Amino acid sequence: MLGAAAATFLLLLTGHAPAAPPPDSGRDLGAYLGQDLNWAECENGTTSTTDTNRSADPALQCASVEVPLDYDKPSGARAHIALTRLPASGEPEGSLLVNPGGPGGSGTSLVASTLRLWQGSPVAERFDIVGFDPRGVGSSTPAVDCYSDKEYDAGDVPRFGAVYDITSAGEAAELAERCQTGSGGAANLVNVGSTNVVRDMDIMRQVLGDDRLTYLGYSYGTELGAMYAATYPDKVRAIVLDGAVSPDLTASESRLASFTGLQARFDDLAAHCAKSPDCVLGPDPTAANARLHEIVKPIIATPAPTTDGRKLSIWDVYLGISGGLYAEKNWPGIISALTALEAGNADKMLALRDTFYGRTADGSYSMDFDKNIAVRCMDSPRLTPEEQTALARKIGKVAPMFDLDVFTAGNYHNECEAWPAPPTRDEPWLADVEDLPETLVVSVTGDPVTPHEGGIALARALGGSLLTVDGKQHGAYLLGGSKCVDDVVSEYLLELKSPPTGARCSL
Repeated sequence: MLGAAAATFLLLLTGHAPAAPPPDSGRDLGAYLGQDLNWAECENGTTSTTDTNRSADPALQCASVEVPLDYDKPSGARAHIALTRLPASGEPEGSLLVNPGGPGGSGTSLVASTLRLWQGSPVAERFDIVGFDPRGVGSSTPAVDCYSDKEYDAGDVPRFGAVYDITSAGEAAELAERCQTGSGGAANLVNVGSTNVVRDMDIMRQVLGDDRLTYLGYSYGTELGAMYAATYPDKVRAIVLDGAVSPDLTASESRLASFTGLQARFDDLAAHCAKSPDCVLGPDPTAANARLHEIVKPIIATPAPTTDGRKLSIWDVYLGISGGLYAEKNWPGIISALTALEAGNADKMLALRDTFYGRTADGSYSMDFDKNIAVRCMDSPRLTPEEQTALARKIGKVAPMFDLDVFTAGNYHNECEAWPAPPTRDEPWLADVEDLPETLVVSVTGDPVTPHEGGIALARALGGSLLTVDGKQHGAYLLGGSKCVDDVVSEYLLELKSPPTGARCSL
């Protein structure tokens, strides 16, 4: 999860099977495949002031591609997928399609925010770097919208701790109704699942003029890339999957694995903090969970005021801490925020929470759970109230930093319980395929969200290469500051040269 709620992932097929025909091979998509992209300046196609400022860089271009809203009705309503492109600085050999994860992350914002990193990359000399907002996300339309930015500011939304704080069938029904109404109807809401996004990616590939797909996906984006490879194996040129999601866990098992990873990184942070004589978590790392609970206990009943007029809730605190645990370089910020919080200043922790959400100074959210919930509701099996409640209890055991009554002691209903359509993705979500071109999985040993074991499993499932990266961060290529990682990935993308077995780098 790149700044989103816990992901859901299923069982891996152990046998090899012939690749099935592409799902749209019998449908008439000619009207979509022949469209021309109208690349233009980006300032009018973004969703917040910050994104507008980033995308206004003259190096970037924006466009949109039309896709069927419902692939069973290709002549019906259309959706528009937003694209942002950094044109190749040299003679272009094709496009590199990029997704940042989520679900709910904006690829257009990712390209804009990492522009300087791309401009220094040899990949951007030979390839156009193209970020896309998956259907329902960012500047793509129709947009998924359940709650306003102001409601997110006020906390008047389903809140996420161990699971969502949905405790009745009525609350689940209210969420589904809000999302359906805000998104312009059920059809707009229920067609955002990953199966359709993968189909959109193949239309994008063809409209961009590429015979075969070159792709980079982070976190949830690794699911999209792996699904594309399994669905269109003959259309793959190169696929990099960074922060890889495991295909061999059930949805609940994957949620538990993510919380186990977050707890491991919090334990590391506590040990680091304990080296300082004034550590806010105390001198004994084994007592850090209890110390954290002591610090945050007053906020459970009475959210803390902040200087901008908002109030910091217990849910905000844990989102801020979780987001900070995504990279080791952020640990001092967590320690500082906890120190300030105990002293009565909630501003630093609120800033961490805002970073997690991608909240900008103008109050816009570049990442919100509306999109995340909608995609997962169309991807994942729905737990019964008994199963959802048991999951919350299990999370408290594997991640005792979260083991507060407000997070784990209730009786919970699944957020997708009243969704207007069943999931469109099967279990397991990834099947082995034959004759797949070489793919590259990048997996960090201390990834706090998508554990390294999942990267090993995904590389094995795809029959591809694995680059192991020693470090404690979610995502490595371009984002980790490692020349070793960047060189290996760039060589694969440019020359289709995979690293040797056992290849290793560090952050």
